[in-house]
Parts: sequence; structure tokens; C-alpha cells
Amino acid sequence: MTGGDIAVAVELEMSLGECPLWSVLHQTLYWVDINHGHLYAWRPDSGRAPQRVELGDKVGCLALGEDGLLAATAPGIDRLEFPLGSKRERLVDNPEWRQGDGNRFNDGRCDAAGRFWLGTLAADEASPSAALYCFAEGKLERRRSGIAISNGLAFSPDGRWLYHTDSPTRRILRHSFEVGSGVIGEGETWVDLEREGLPGVPDGAAVDSDGNYWSALYGGGRVVCFSPEGRLLASHEVPCPHPTMVAFGGPELSTLYITTATQHLDKGGWSRWPLAGSLLSMPAPIAGLAEPQFI
Repeated sequence: MTGGDIAVAVELEMSLGECPLWSVLHQTLYWVDINHGHLYAWRPDSGRAPQRVELGDKVGCLALGEDGLLAATAPGIDRLEFPLGSKRERLVDNPEWRQGDGNRFNDGRCDAAGRFWLGTLAADEASPSAALYCFAEGKLERRRSGIAISNGLAFSPDGRWLYHTDSPTRRILRHSFEVGSGVIGEGETWVDLEREGLPGVPDGAAVDSDGNYWSALYGGGRVVCFSPEGRLLASHEVPCPHPTMVAFGGPELSTLYITTATQHLDKGGWSRWPLAGSLLSMPAPIAGLAEPQFI
């Protein structure tokens, strides 16, 4: 499997760019800078710079809503109405957050039934105090515990599998999944980066229309692709050590967007990797899937 050359889509200096999310309806890419509490919105065909909204809280991930977005901020899940920045409503509190402290929300996305799945990140990024949650019908339910950094959440196109990783383990798990009920099974090791000889840890991910799983390897300086059977199909180096997540976008969902980070870089790293913190893109060899909307 081959892809095109990786290019800079939007030059930025994000501390921790994350959660690129494409709206087919609005032909807009949304993403966040977690550490700075920034939300970006950008139409690639507009010829204009992205809109940036200051949220004032760290924000881990986003989901598409009926007339806006859901934002999983450190203290809780908020509804952001369009136009962005006009109105914000708290839907549910984060049970792991304490005032200015605790475990914040991290990676997440909606399933085909419109549930918002999202996980938390341990404050020390090491202790197994974080969890995976499902938010639906106004209720936030804990589905898995004993996690340090919840990441890599994605679903197979046929709805049979939920993919997830606890990043420090360097293993991507596959859980059996029932779309109708939202029940997930026990996870099995599906991909082991150690076994594959790959660097870094698995961060954010997306699945293409053939069911291949694309993962950004934080600290590994690359984006990798695995077949539905867990076989490594491709490895694309990126011009910085910390890619964070991928998303399919563009009119045909044939562009792979890649968020990146500057955190953990010293002065030498900033000089060596001047594109770190930017939004990158590459032509995707296989088109992606439209993201479901929260219901």
C-alpha cells in the first residue's frame, strides 16, 4: 500500500494538536490543541486561515452534534453550538476531575448508533487510574478501568469490532462490539508494536473504508496502517517525532489529516523539527468513512 507525500496543510505551533474530525455536511475539519484549550475549524477550500476558539479548559476530543460539536474538556463534556464560541452547555461532569487537577478526558469518537465513546488520561500518564466511558442518553457509563492513557478508539466498518489502546502498553486491543446494544467484549491483543519492531506508542487512529486501521505513533515519527487482520500494510514517516492522530477528510474523504505536537521537544528539537505542531496531510490510498453524529 502506498500513499502520497506528506505536506503541511496548516502551519502552526500547537503544543498538543489532537482529534482531527471531518464534517461531511460542513466540509470542515475541526481539531484541538489540548494543552492550550484551543478549538480549530477550517474549510480547506476557503483559502482562509482556520478559525480558533478559546475554550479556557484542556480539551481532549470532539464529536459532531446536530447543530454544533461536543467537546470533552477536562471538567466535563460540553455542547458547543454553531457559530462556535456563541453558546456552551455542560452536559455531564468528568467523574475523574478535581478542581484544577485529576484525570482529564483524552481520545474519543462516536459509534454508528451515535454514542460518544471517550477515555481519560491519568494525571501522571502512568498510573492505571484512567478509564474508558460511553456517553449516551445523558448518562456517562464506565466500561473499562485500569488504564493509564486511553487512546486509539475506532470502529470497524461492519460494526463488529471496537479498537482501543492503553498507549504505554504499546499494544492495540480489539474488542467484540454490538452496535445495537453498545456491549463490548474483553479485549484481545490485536497489534503489538514490540512484535512489529515499531517505535513510539499508539496514539489516535482512524479506520478507512476497507477496514484498515491507521495509527499515529507518538514518539515514533510515523503513521502506520494495519489490515483488519492486524498485518502491517504501510509505514509513513512524518517530519516530526510526535504525530498524534489521523482523520480522513476532503470532498471524497481521500485526504489523511495528521495532527502533531511540540510538547516534549527541547530547543534542539524545535530547530530540528520546524514543522512540529502543524497540521499535516497526505493523499490517502483508500478513502475514509464519514464520522457518525452524536444522537
